[in-house]
Amino acid sequence: VIGKGMTPPQKTLSPPEKIYMDWRQKRRPGAGLYNLGSTCYLNVILQCLTYTPPLANYLLSRQHSRFCSQQGFCMMCIMEDHVRKVLYSSATAIRPRAVIRDLKFIGEFKPDIPGDAYEFLRCTLNAMHRACLSGSNDSDVSSQETSIIHQIFGGFLRSRVTCLSCKTVFDFFKVFLDVLLKIKGASSLNTALEDFVKPKEMDGKKYFKCSKCRKKVAASKVVTVHHAPRVLTVCLGRADHRSSRKLSQVVEYPECLDLQPYMSDPAGEPILYSLYAVVVHTGHTCLGGHFFCYTKASNGQWYKMNDVSVESCAIHTVLGQQAYLLFYAR
Repeated sequence: VIGKGMTPPQKTLSPPEKIYMDWRQKRRPGAGLYNLGSTCYLNVILQCLTYTPPLANYLLSRQHSRFCSQQGFCMMCIMEDHVRKVLYSSATAIRPRAVIRDLKFIGEFKPDIPGDAYEFLRCTLNAMHRACLSGSNDSDVSSQETSIIHQIFGGFLRSRVTCLSCKTVFDFFKVFLDVLLKIKGASSLNTALEDFVKPKEMDGKKYFKCSKCRKKVAASKVVTVHHAPRVLTVCLGRADHRSSRKLSQVVEYPECLDLQPYMSDPAGEPILYSLYAVVVHTGHTCLGGHFFCYTKASNGQWYKMNDVSVESCAIHTVLGQQAYLLFYAR
């Protein structure tokens, strides 16, 4: 087996013992968020991140801002401030003004143009990760991948490619902060995950260049989760790129998920996750429509968060949605 992409870090930026998976303080849910134009896509992500226990614990401890020397835009400082405001506010709703003011630094977003929640999540986590690296001059990528963001959301995927000519096996490792799943023909999260780890033929346009055979060859590829993240974020890919219409089928998802069957070593102990947030998109195309979410607050209760509105709801309501993003914590 020839392996690539798993270099041990020279230095750990954020020690794992600083990560607390359970809420350190229990309280009622925080404020709703005003929609300031077409900003429901960013409201849902801000709410899901606010109710991600290890991230909220870290942000509320102000461990970042106490030592931050960043001039100007810093996504970690913005999120620290935002989470504090949402969870401690006596108001029923607040305006996420700082996030909107700095949208152009987060990604290609404008407050008056509808955006995609998944895209905003990826850009926000990347901006937070970059903020964790500012001031540290660790050029090796493996050390950079030990930021608090990677410690919470990051895992590793392994692509095992087998050359069908000489039968040599090549392993490629890649860090991930979320998993995008194809859902065409999938009735549940588990069937979509089964399809994700199913062996696929690499031929036609996707020939593999085998370093043993020294030419392009047909190969088979199996992708598995090699290192499971503390927080697993899944996007159910509802965009049908051929028709630009939305795949609006029901995809069932459990409250408790075992990731073990999809690991590189499927014979190990169960790796159990608990659902804590769901983003829902309504509308017939992916370009328009509306986003709202369900989150589990520190008091253990579920709430529907739809811009300014925050309403208590039952788990069976949460599990019956046309989900777009799913957030699971170990």
